[in-house]
Amino acid sequence: MDIKKIKTLGDLKKSSYSNRTIKEELRSNLLSRLEKKEPSFPGIYGFEDTVIPDLERALLSKHNILLLGLRGQAKTRLARLMIDLLDEYIPTLADSEINDDPMHPISFEGRAIIDKLGDKAPIKWIHRSERYVEKLATPDVSVADLIGDVDPIKAASLKLPFSDERVIHFGLVPRSHRAIFVINELPDLQARIQVALFNMLQEGDLQIRGFKLRMPLDIQFIFTANPEDYTNRGSIITPLKDRIESQILTHYPRSIETARKITDQEAIIAPSLEKKIAIPEDIRDMVEMISFEARDSEYIDEKSGVSARMSISGFENLISTAERRMVINKDKSTATRITDFWGVIPALTGKMELVYEGEQEGPYQVALSLINGVIEDKFLQYFPHPDKIKEGDPDPYGSLRHWFADGHSIQLLNDEGEKSFKSKLDSVAGLKRLAETKAKDKKDLYFFMELILHGLSEMNIVTKTIVDGELNFSDPFGDMLDEFK
Repeated sequence: MDIKKIKTLGDLKKSSYSNRTIKEELRSNLLSRLEKKEPSFPGIYGFEDTVIPDLERALLSKHNILLLGLRGQAKTRLARLMIDLLDEYIPTLADSEINDDPMHPISFEGRAIIDKLGDKAPIKWIHRSERYVEKLATPDVSVADLIGDVDPIKAASLKLPFSDERVIHFGLVPRSHRAIFVINELPDLQARIQVALFNMLQEGDLQIRGFKLRMPLDIQFIFTANPEDYTNRGSIITPLKDRIESQILTHYPRSIETARKITDQEAIIAPSLEKKIAIPEDIRDMVEMISFEARDSEYIDEKSGVSARMSISGFENLISTAERRMVINKDKSTATRITDFWGVIPALTGKMELVYEGEQEGPYQVALSLINGVIEDKFLQYFPHPDKIKEGDPDPYGSLRHWFADGHSIQLLNDEGEKSFKSKLDSVAGLKRLAETKAKDKKDLYFFMELILHGLSEMNIVTKTIVDGELNFSDPFGDMLDEFK
């Protein structure tokens, strides 16, 4: 069907076009994807066996949908991807303000156009990208915003009495006729606004001032909500919940591998940096481990959740920290380091809702404890716990213990140049030899050398102090003696 040749209602009637509701569109196009074994929601990771099958079943059932989950669980992204399940183009009456179907107009204006022009009524074709409306629910949203209100200016300019339905200015919902309409954070809507919505879901009524219009609006409603909002800021009224046929629970990534896919997809990294900055696989894992650590932290409110945006922003900051250091030292290339994680802290502090104990510690200290916890976990993934080495077995940390006990120390600057950084690590007796037992690739050798130092500091074998961008590793007993003297 060549839509460029179809410009009037008469042309449309002669074509092969057959109108169908938006829910029939979604159902049919989804079935087509399933038959071809194509992903219905490409770019969504971790929901393949949980959320997406539920969502597919809801669309096949022609349901309105409530996506319920904590912050940063891709609820809005899922809703926006539904656009791709719509027909690419659909016809509408050219002069209708609510996307009237030329075959079955429902507005007064649309019917008047057909009565006056008949088959000569002009039509236009709208792309599926224009059939998506999204509204963030806030307490100040009014019935007029969503449903509509009487427009006195229109009444005056058209010289119409207020009893004439042509004086109505339609809100967002009627203007979303034959489209996907999304309301984010539904519990934030006042109860009386929710009442107006459930009446439309049930009856298709538009109650505006003194008017009661029967308009069978053709809309796919998608609502999103955070379970925490049910108790803290508002609630979804029971009659409205009853009329939303499918409630689907979302969740956070359940594995580091899935979380990495999401971060790789969403993080904005300049392509020019990919060749200049090497990122050890373990560093990539550690970025994601921070979010997992945060979701289990006693300092962070688990009901509020920790968004996937924490890992995305943290990874971007990690790369920027390495880039800044590389530029400052005029190095041609570099690799991300564990010390670079101190540049990630600003990306963490704003994405945590702290409980009372966390507020007492302060967001900076909580972020630091998350990083230290991840370092400890990664260290123990490769190396034995110093306190659990059996008596009689060789101590892998013996050379390091002696080196620090002899009064040696090492200072690593956050902005240390490549040559100086590697030289300082090489100076620590026994460090390279131990790292070589785990580094399968030579390019990861200095990561493991740094990991050992940070890991031993978490085990209290080495003391780590952070002062003004400098990390100092020294013997804990020597520090105690210095304090005593």
